[in-house]
Amino acid sequence: MKKNDIYKNILLLIGSILITSCVSKKDMVYFQNEEAVQNEVLKNYAPKIQTDDILAIYVSAQDTEAAAPFNLFQAGGQTSANKPITYLVDIHGEITFPILGQLKVEGLTTNALKNYLTGKLESQLKDPVVTIRLENFRITVLGEVKNPGAFNVASERISIPEAIGLAGDLTIQGKRKNVLLIRNNNGTIEKTRLDLTNESLFASPYYYLAQNDILYIEPNRAKVNSSAIGTTSSLISIATAILSLVLILTR
Repeated sequence: MKKNDIYKNILLLIGSILITSCVSKKDMVYFQNEEAVQNEVLKNYAPKIQTDDILAIYVSAQDTEAAAPFNLFQAGGQTSANKPITYLVDIHGEITFPILGQLKVEGLTTNALKNYLTGKLESQLKDPVVTIRLENFRITVLGEVKNPGAFNVASERISIPEAIGLAGDLTIQGKRKNVLLIRNNNGTIEKTRLDLTNESLFASPYYYLAQNDILYIEPNRAKVNSSAIGTTSSLISIATAILSLVLILTR
């Protein structure tokens, strides 16, 4: 092979590496469509209670003594004193509530359960007020993000962009057009693919995450390739070394 042909092949190799490492703007920028999106799902979304959820429920009324039997507290040492108990939703979607007994709560929102309990208590308390909080709202973000992990959510609603923000945003190697959402829907694993670069995400029924949802961001082709054969910089260094060696041997 002629010296010029060798040089051309080496340069083509370096050029190919540089080209494949480039990422287009369309693959990187979020929410690129500029059409206004209106969706009642976003306005009215509230998570539904699921099996294994933990609920904090507190009942108050004008007569505090009359309301007391509906509020149980943990027994134990000083750390447990005056700490209200929580209610675990069992495999049947039920909780055992003081005096009222077994209650079916699975599938209800916390607001719907509040209204349901208030109606049940009105026959026993004057002007009852029920406060409910979902204690174990947690989401998980995995894959190509800066800080993958599980995150506890203080409120009962978190959007996909907010969840990604908790994880420190996607790395440059993350696929933005093919994010996988994994959800346990009444015992059935549901998988959905989402495109973060399209503003239609705001109209998606999956825009808000449910408790225990998992977001997985796949690595792009450049990351996969670099994992198999080394980083781009390493390849360029190898190509440069080969070129130097060829120059020495062909003098």
